[in-house]
Amino acid sequence: MMNRKLKKIMIGTAIASAVFTSTMTPTFANTVTHRVGTGDTLWIISQKYQVSLEEIYQLNPQYRNNSAINVGDVVNVPAKQQQTTYTVQQNDTPWIISNKFKISLKDFLKANGLKEGQHIYPGQKVLIPAASNSAMTYTVQNNDTPWIISNKFKVNLNDFLQINGLREGQHIYPGQTVTIPTSSGVTPPASNTTPPNSSSSPSKSYVTHTVKNGDNLWDLSIQYGIPFKELQDVNGLRDNHVLRLGDRLTIPVYHIPVKSTPGPQYGELLDWWTEAQYVIPIGKVFIVEDFYTGRKWTMKRTIGANHADVEPLTARDAAIMKEVWGGNYSWNRRPVIVEVDGRRLAASASAMPHDVQYINNNNFQGHSDLYFSNSTRHVDGKRDDAHQKNVLIAAGR
Repeated sequence: MMNRKLKKIMIGTAIASAVFTSTMTPTFANTVTHRVGTGDTLWIISQKYQVSLEEIYQLNPQYRNNSAINVGDVVNVPAKQQQTTYTVQQNDTPWIISNKFKISLKDFLKANGLKEGQHIYPGQKVLIPAASNSAMTYTVQNNDTPWIISNKFKVNLNDFLQINGLREGQHIYPGQTVTIPTSSGVTPPASNTTPPNSSSSPSKSYVTHTVKNGDNLWDLSIQYGIPFKELQDVNGLRDNHVLRLGDRLTIPVYHIPVKSTPGPQYGELLDWWTEAQYVIPIGKVFIVEDFYTGRKWTMKRTIGANHADVEPLTARDAAIMKEVWGGNYSWNRRPVIVEVDGRRLAASASAMPHDVQYINNNNFQGHSDLYFSNSTRHVDGKRDDAHQKNVLIAAGR
Protein backbone atom coordinates (compact mmCIF):
# COMPACT_ATOMS: atom_id res chain seq x y z
CA MET A 1 0.00 0.00 0.00
CA MET A 2 1.32 3.41 -0.97
CA ASN A 3 2.53 5.53 1.90
CA ARG A 4 -0.18 8.15 2.65
CA LYS A 5 2.39 10.98 2.79
CA LEU A 6 3.96 9.93 -0.53
CA LYS A 7 0.51 9.71 -2.13
CA LYS A 8 -0.30 13.25 -0.94
CA ILE A 9 2.95 14.56 -2.39
CA MET A 10 2.23 12.89 -5.76
CA ILE A 11 -1.29 14.35 -5.87
CA GLY A 12 0.09 17.79 -5.06
CA THR A 13 2.71 17.45 -7.76
CA ALA A 14 0.06 16.48 -10.31
CA ILE A 15 -2.07 19.50 -9.38
CA ALA A 16 0.94 21.81 -9.64
CA SER A 17 1.79 20.32 -13.02
CA ALA A 18 -1.76 20.89 -14.22
CA VAL A 19 -1.67 24.50 -13.06
CA PHE A 20 1.71 25.04 -14.71
CA THR A 21 0.44 23.57 -17.99
CA SER A 22 -2.64 25.77 -17.84
CA THR A 23 -0.65 28.94 -17.32
CA MET A 24 1.80 28.10 -20.06
CA THR A 25 -0.94 27.48 -22.65
CA PRO A 26 -3.24 30.49 -22.38
CA THR A 27 -6.31 30.94 -24.55
CA PHE A 28 -6.66 34.16 -26.53
CA ALA A 29 -10.06 35.82 -26.71
CA ASN A 30 -9.32 37.10 -30.22
CA THR A 31 -6.77 36.23 -32.83
CA VAL A 32 -6.01 37.61 -36.25
CA THR A 33 -4.16 36.13 -39.19
CA HIS A 34 -1.11 37.73 -40.76
CA ARG A 35 -0.05 36.71 -44.27
CA VAL A 36 3.74 36.76 -44.43
CA GLY A 37 5.19 39.34 -46.79
CA THR A 38 8.67 39.95 -48.16
CA GLY A 39 11.11 40.74 -45.33
CA ASP A 40 8.83 39.51 -42.55
CA THR A 41 10.26 37.56 -39.60
CA LEU A 42 8.41 36.36 -36.52
CA TRP A 43 10.11 39.11 -34.52
CA ILE A 44 9.03 41.79 -37.00
CA ILE A 45 5.46 40.43 -36.92
CA SER A 46 5.45 40.48 -33.10
CA GLN A 47 6.56 44.12 -33.16
CA LYS A 48 3.89 45.07 -35.72
CA TYR A 49 1.15 43.66 -33.50
CA GLN A 50 2.83 44.63 -30.20
CA VAL A 51 2.79 41.09 -28.84
CA SER A 52 5.59 38.87 -27.54
CA LEU A 53 7.41 36.20 -29.52
CA GLU A 54 6.26 33.67 -26.92
CA GLU A 55 2.63 34.48 -27.71
CA ILE A 56 3.36 34.01 -31.41
CA TYR A 57 4.95 30.62 -30.66
CA GLN A 58 2.00 29.54 -28.50
CA LEU A 59 -0.41 30.13 -31.38
CA ASN A 60 2.02 28.79 -34.00
CA PRO A 61 3.96 25.93 -32.35
CA GLN A 62 5.28 24.79 -35.73
CA TYR A 63 7.67 27.77 -35.68
CA ARG A 64 8.99 27.30 -32.15
CA ASN A 65 12.06 25.33 -33.31
CA ASN A 66 13.23 28.13 -35.60
CA SER A 67 11.35 26.84 -38.61
CA ALA A 68 11.61 29.37 -41.43
CA ILE A 69 8.56 31.35 -42.49
CA ASN A 70 7.94 31.90 -46.17
CA VAL A 71 6.13 34.59 -48.12
CA GLY A 72 2.46 33.63 -48.25
CA ASP A 73 2.47 31.68 -44.96
CA VAL A 74 -0.33 32.50 -42.52
CA VAL A 75 0.70 33.30 -38.92
CA ASN A 76 -1.89 33.51 -36.12
CA VAL A 77 -1.46 36.54 -33.88
CA PRO A 78 -3.27 37.43 -30.61
CA ALA A 79 -5.50 40.47 -30.99
CA LYS A 80 -5.36 43.31 -28.52
CA GLN A 81 -8.36 43.36 -26.21
CA GLN A 82 -9.11 47.03 -26.94
CA GLN A 83 -9.39 46.21 -30.64
CA THR A 84 -12.12 44.23 -32.35
CA THR A 85 -11.76 41.72 -35.15
CA TYR A 86 -13.53 41.54 -38.48
CA THR A 87 -13.72 38.70 -40.99
CA VAL A 88 -12.88 39.88 -44.51
CA GLN A 89 -15.77 39.47 -46.95
CA GLN A 90 -15.73 38.94 -50.70
CA ASN A 91 -14.53 42.11 -52.54
CA ASP A 92 -13.37 43.79 -49.30
CA THR A 93 -10.26 45.95 -49.53
CA PRO A 94 -8.46 47.84 -46.73
CA TRP A 95 -9.99 51.06 -48.05
CA ILE A 96 -13.53 49.61 -48.01
CA ILE A 97 -13.11 48.22 -44.48
CA SER A 98 -11.59 51.44 -43.06
CA ASN A 99 -14.54 53.38 -44.47
CA LYS A 100 -17.03 50.79 -43.19
CA PHE A 101 -15.75 51.26 -39.63
CA LYS A 102 -15.09 55.01 -39.95
CA ILE A 103 -11.38 54.78 -39.20
CA SER A 104 -8.42 56.12 -41.14
CA LEU A 105 -6.84 53.85 -43.73
CA LYS A 106 -3.42 54.55 -42.21
CA ASP A 107 -4.58 53.31 -38.77
CA PHE A 108 -6.10 50.17 -40.28
CA LEU A 109 -2.96 49.32 -42.25
CA LYS A 110 -0.72 49.94 -39.22
CA ALA A 111 -2.90 47.84 -36.88
CA ASN A 112 -2.71 44.89 -39.28
CA GLY A 113 0.91 45.21 -40.37
CA LEU A 114 -0.15 45.81 -43.98
CA LYS A 115 1.49 47.84 -46.69
CA GLU A 116 -0.45 50.03 -49.11
CA GLY A 117 -1.81 47.84 -51.91
CA GLN A 118 -1.23 44.55 -50.07
CA HIS A 119 -3.84 41.79 -50.54
CA ILE A 120 -6.38 40.75 -47.97
CA TYR A 121 -8.46 37.62 -48.47
CA PRO A 122 -12.06 36.53 -47.81
CA GLY A 123 -12.18 34.65 -44.49
CA GLN A 124 -9.08 36.41 -43.13
CA LYS A 125 -9.49 38.01 -39.69
CA VAL A 126 -8.25 41.59 -39.37
CA LEU A 127 -7.99 44.07 -36.50
CA ILE A 128 -10.28 47.07 -36.33
CA PRO A 129 -8.45 49.64 -34.19
CA ALA A 130 -10.40 51.91 -31.89
CA ALA A 131 -11.11 55.29 -33.42
CA SER A 132 -8.56 57.89 -32.44
CA ASN A 133 -9.75 60.55 -30.00
CA SER A 134 -7.09 62.98 -31.13
CA ALA A 135 -8.57 63.64 -34.57
CA MET A 136 -11.91 63.87 -36.28
CA THR A 137 -12.97 62.24 -39.52
CA TYR A 138 -14.53 63.68 -42.67
CA THR A 139 -16.24 61.97 -45.60
CA VAL A 140 -14.77 63.09 -48.92
CA GLN A 141 -17.28 64.86 -51.14
CA ASN A 142 -17.42 64.97 -54.93
CA ASN A 143 -14.42 66.87 -56.36
CA ASP A 144 -12.66 67.19 -52.98
CA THR A 145 -8.86 67.14 -53.10
CA PRO A 146 -6.38 67.15 -50.18
CA TRP A 147 -5.69 70.83 -50.90
CA ILE A 148 -9.41 71.74 -50.89
CA ILE A 149 -10.05 69.81 -47.66
CA SER A 150 -6.99 71.25 -45.86
CA ASN A 151 -8.20 74.75 -46.77
CA LYS A 152 -11.78 73.91 -45.82
CA PHE A 153 -10.65 72.94 -42.31
CA LYS A 154 -7.81 75.48 -42.15
CA VAL A 155 -5.12 72.87 -41.51
CA ASN A 156 -1.66 72.53 -42.97
CA LEU A 157 -1.67 70.46 -46.19
CA ASN A 158 1.41 68.48 -45.13
CA ASP A 159 -0.21 67.67 -41.76
CA PHE A 160 -3.33 66.44 -43.55
CA LEU A 161 -1.29 64.28 -45.95
CA GLN A 162 0.82 62.82 -43.13
CA ILE A 163 -2.06 61.85 -40.83
CA ASN A 164 -3.82 60.10 -43.72
CA GLY A 165 -0.72 58.36 -45.09
CA LEU A 166 -1.01 60.21 -48.40
CA ARG A 167 1.65 61.40 -50.80
CA GLU A 168 1.56 64.79 -52.53
CA GLY A 169 -0.61 64.49 -55.63
CA GLN A 170 -2.25 61.23 -54.52
CA HIS A 171 -5.96 60.90 -55.31
CA ILE A 172 -8.78 60.75 -52.78
CA TYR A 173 -12.34 59.73 -53.66
CA PRO A 174 -15.96 60.59 -52.79
CA GLY A 175 -17.15 58.45 -49.87
CA GLN A 176 -13.62 57.93 -48.53
CA THR A 177 -13.12 58.67 -44.81
CA VAL A 178 -10.14 60.90 -44.05
CA THR A 179 -8.76 62.17 -40.75
CA ILE A 180 -8.66 65.88 -39.93
CA PRO A 181 -6.06 66.96 -37.34
CA THR A 182 -8.05 68.49 -34.46
CA SER A 183 -5.52 71.27 -34.09
CA SER A 184 -7.65 73.07 -36.64
CA GLY A 185 -10.41 73.66 -34.07
CA VAL A 186 -12.88 73.98 -36.95
CA THR A 187 -16.32 72.40 -37.10
CA PRO A 188 -16.79 70.22 -40.20
CA PRO A 189 -18.79 72.00 -42.91
CA ALA A 190 -22.16 70.69 -43.98
CA SER A 191 -22.00 67.64 -46.24
CA ASN A 192 -23.56 69.56 -49.13
CA THR A 193 -20.81 72.17 -49.16
CA THR A 194 -19.61 72.53 -52.73
CA PRO A 195 -15.88 73.21 -53.23
CA PRO A 196 -15.01 76.15 -55.48
CA ASN A 197 -14.61 75.45 -59.20
CA SER A 198 -16.19 72.01 -58.81
CA SER A 199 -16.71 69.89 -61.93
CA SER A 200 -17.61 66.31 -62.70
CA SER A 201 -15.01 66.27 -65.48
CA PRO A 202 -11.26 65.71 -65.06
CA SER A 203 -9.48 68.88 -64.01
CA LYS A 204 -5.89 69.98 -63.83
CA SER A 205 -3.94 72.21 -61.48
CA TYR A 206 -0.24 72.99 -61.28
CA VAL A 207 2.51 72.87 -58.69
CA THR A 208 6.10 74.06 -58.94
CA HIS A 209 9.11 71.83 -58.39
CA THR A 210 12.49 73.38 -57.64
CA VAL A 211 15.27 71.22 -59.05
CA LYS A 212 17.58 69.74 -56.44
CA ASN A 213 20.73 67.65 -56.64
CA GLY A 214 20.13 64.31 -58.43
CA ASP A 215 16.88 65.30 -60.16
CA ASN A 216 16.23 64.28 -63.75
CA LEU A 217 13.14 64.59 -65.93
CA TRP A 218 12.42 60.85 -66.11
CA ASP A 219 12.47 60.35 -62.35
CA LEU A 220 10.39 63.49 -61.83
CA SER A 221 7.76 62.30 -64.31
CA ILE A 222 7.45 59.06 -62.33
CA GLN A 223 7.45 60.89 -58.98
CA TYR A 224 4.55 63.10 -60.06
CA GLY A 225 2.72 60.43 -62.06
CA ILE A 226 2.68 62.15 -65.43
CA PRO A 227 4.05 61.09 -68.85
CA PHE A 228 7.65 62.05 -69.52
CA LYS A 229 6.73 63.74 -72.82
CA GLU A 230 4.04 65.82 -71.11
CA LEU A 231 6.52 67.05 -68.50
CA GLN A 232 8.84 68.10 -71.32
CA ASP A 233 6.11 69.84 -73.31
CA VAL A 234 4.65 71.74 -70.35
CA ASN A 235 8.10 73.17 -69.62
CA GLY A 236 9.18 73.61 -73.25
CA LEU A 237 12.14 71.25 -72.87
CA ARG A 238 13.93 69.05 -75.40
CA ASP A 239 15.39 65.57 -74.95
CA ASN A 240 18.93 66.91 -74.46
CA HIS A 241 17.96 69.54 -71.86
CA VAL A 242 20.15 69.53 -68.75
CA LEU A 243 18.48 70.47 -65.48
CA ARG A 244 20.30 72.89 -63.20
CA LEU A 245 20.03 73.27 -59.44
CA GLY A 246 17.34 75.81 -58.62
CA ASP A 247 15.47 75.49 -61.94
CA ARG A 248 11.71 75.73 -61.39
CA LEU A 249 9.56 73.22 -63.26
CA THR A 250 5.81 73.41 -63.75
CA ILE A 251 4.15 70.12 -62.78
CA PRO A 252 0.56 69.39 -63.91
CA VAL A 253 -1.58 67.62 -61.28
CA TYR A 254 -4.65 65.79 -62.57
CA HIS A 255 -7.86 65.37 -60.58
CA ILE A 256 -9.85 62.42 -61.96
CA PRO A 257 -13.33 62.18 -60.40
CA VAL A 258 -14.89 58.80 -59.68
CA LYS A 259 -17.46 57.64 -62.24
CA SER A 260 -20.60 55.69 -61.48
CA THR A 261 -20.95 52.06 -62.63
CA PRO A 262 -24.04 49.90 -63.41
CA GLY A 263 -23.24 47.73 -60.37
CA PRO A 264 -20.53 46.92 -57.80
CA GLN A 265 -19.15 44.09 -59.97
CA TYR A 266 -18.23 46.53 -62.76
CA GLY A 267 -15.43 49.04 -63.14
CA GLU A 268 -15.28 52.73 -64.00
CA LEU A 269 -14.99 53.40 -67.73
CA LEU A 270 -12.03 55.77 -67.87
CA ASP A 271 -10.48 57.17 -71.02
CA TRP A 272 -6.83 56.17 -71.23
CA TRP A 273 -5.51 59.49 -72.53
CA THR A 274 -7.34 61.91 -70.24
CA GLU A 275 -8.03 59.79 -67.15
CA ALA A 276 -6.72 56.24 -66.68
CA GLN A 277 -3.03 56.91 -67.35
CA TYR A 278 -3.04 59.41 -64.46
CA VAL A 279 -4.80 57.02 -62.06
CA ILE A 280 -2.26 54.25 -62.76
CA PRO A 281 0.97 56.08 -63.63
CA ILE A 282 4.28 54.35 -64.25
CA GLY A 283 5.47 52.77 -61.01
CA LYS A 284 1.95 52.19 -59.65
CA VAL A 285 1.20 48.84 -57.97
CA PHE A 286 -2.37 47.57 -58.13
CA ILE A 287 -4.56 44.46 -58.06
CA VAL A 288 -6.02 42.87 -61.19
CA GLU A 289 -9.22 40.84 -60.85
CA ASP A 290 -10.30 38.51 -63.66
CA PHE A 291 -13.87 39.54 -64.50
CA TYR A 292 -15.18 36.01 -65.05
CA THR A 293 -13.44 33.98 -62.33
CA GLY A 294 -12.79 36.60 -59.62
CA ARG A 295 -9.14 35.46 -59.31
CA LYS A 296 -6.81 38.27 -58.24
CA TRP A 297 -3.11 38.99 -58.53
CA THR A 298 -0.83 42.01 -58.08
CA MET A 299 0.84 43.88 -60.94
CA LYS A 300 2.93 46.98 -61.47
CA ARG A 301 2.91 49.39 -64.39
CA THR A 302 6.54 49.59 -65.42
CA ILE A 303 6.37 51.40 -68.78
CA GLY A 304 4.02 52.03 -71.71
CA ALA A 305 2.50 55.07 -73.41
CA ASN A 306 -0.37 54.01 -75.72
CA HIS A 307 -1.48 51.49 -73.10
CA ALA A 308 -0.08 50.23 -69.80
CA ASP A 309 2.84 47.79 -69.95
CA VAL A 310 2.58 45.80 -66.74
CA GLU A 311 4.38 42.99 -64.90
CA PRO A 312 3.28 40.56 -62.16
CA LEU A 313 4.88 41.61 -58.91
CA THR A 314 5.95 38.11 -57.77
CA ALA A 315 6.30 34.58 -59.11
CA ARG A 316 3.08 33.71 -57.26
CA ASP A 317 1.24 36.50 -59.08
CA ALA A 318 2.61 35.20 -62.40
CA ALA A 319 1.41 31.69 -61.53
CA ILE A 320 -2.11 32.97 -60.83
CA MET A 321 -2.14 34.74 -64.19
CA LYS A 322 -1.10 31.57 -65.92
CA GLU A 323 -3.86 29.60 -64.19
CA VAL A 324 -6.48 32.18 -65.20
CA TRP A 325 -5.45 31.86 -68.84
CA GLY A 326 -5.85 28.07 -68.69
CA GLY A 327 -2.31 27.07 -67.73
CA ASN A 328 -0.42 28.88 -70.49
CA TYR A 329 0.65 32.46 -71.06
CA SER A 330 -1.43 33.77 -73.92
CA TRP A 331 -2.23 36.74 -76.17
CA ASN A 332 -5.93 36.05 -75.62
CA ARG A 333 -7.73 39.08 -74.22
CA ARG A 334 -9.82 38.89 -71.04
CA PRO A 335 -11.97 41.56 -69.34
CA VAL A 336 -10.52 42.52 -65.94
CA ILE A 337 -11.09 44.94 -63.08
CA VAL A 338 -8.15 47.02 -61.84
CA GLU A 339 -8.34 47.77 -58.10
CA VAL A 340 -6.28 50.83 -57.27
CA ASP A 341 -6.52 53.34 -54.39
CA GLY A 342 -10.01 52.14 -53.50
CA ARG A 343 -11.28 52.44 -57.08
CA ARG A 344 -12.37 49.72 -59.52
CA LEU A 345 -11.50 50.41 -63.17
CA ALA A 346 -12.68 48.56 -66.29
CA ALA A 347 -9.83 47.14 -68.37
CA SER A 348 -8.73 44.32 -70.67
CA ALA A 349 -5.58 42.21 -70.28
CA SER A 350 -3.50 39.71 -72.17
CA ALA A 351 -0.95 37.42 -70.52
CA MET A 352 1.94 36.93 -72.94
CA PRO A 353 5.34 38.09 -71.64
CA HIS A 354 7.27 40.03 -74.26
CA ASP A 355 9.96 42.67 -74.77
CA VAL A 356 11.54 44.63 -71.90
CA GLN A 357 11.42 43.48 -68.29
CA TYR A 358 11.94 45.54 -65.12
CA ILE A 359 10.92 43.10 -62.36
CA ASN A 360 13.21 40.11 -61.86
CA ASN A 361 12.58 36.78 -60.12
CA ASN A 362 8.87 36.75 -60.95
CA ASN A 363 9.02 33.90 -63.52
CA PHE A 364 7.68 36.28 -66.17
CA GLN A 365 10.18 37.12 -68.89
CA GLY A 366 9.00 40.51 -70.10
CA HIS A 367 5.82 42.54 -69.65
CA SER A 368 2.19 42.08 -70.68
CA ASP A 369 -0.47 44.50 -71.92
CA LEU A 370 -3.27 46.23 -70.06
CA TYR A 371 -5.79 48.28 -72.05
CA PHE A 372 -8.35 50.87 -70.96
CA SER A 373 -10.95 52.74 -72.97
CA ASN A 374 -9.34 54.16 -76.15
CA SER A 375 -5.90 52.64 -75.44
CA THR A 376 -4.10 51.81 -78.67
CA ARG A 377 -1.37 49.44 -79.84
CA HIS A 378 2.25 50.49 -79.52
CA VAL A 379 3.27 48.93 -82.83
CA ASP A 380 1.01 51.06 -85.03
CA GLY A 381 -1.03 53.32 -82.75
CA LYS A 382 -4.27 51.70 -83.88
CA ARG A 383 -7.30 50.53 -81.93
CA ASP A 384 -7.48 46.91 -80.74
CA ASP A 385 -11.15 45.95 -81.10
CA ALA A 386 -10.91 42.80 -78.95
CA HIS A 387 -9.43 44.73 -76.05
CA GLN A 388 -12.01 47.52 -76.38
CA LYS A 389 -14.88 45.02 -76.37
CA ASN A 390 -13.54 43.55 -73.13
CA VAL A 391 -13.21 46.99 -71.52
CA LEU A 392 -16.91 47.59 -72.19
CA ILE A 393 -17.79 44.16 -70.72
CA ALA A 394 -15.85 45.00 -67.54
CA ALA A 395 -17.65 48.36 -67.41
CA GLY A 396 -21.09 46.73 -67.71
CA ARG A 397 -21.73 48.46 -71.02
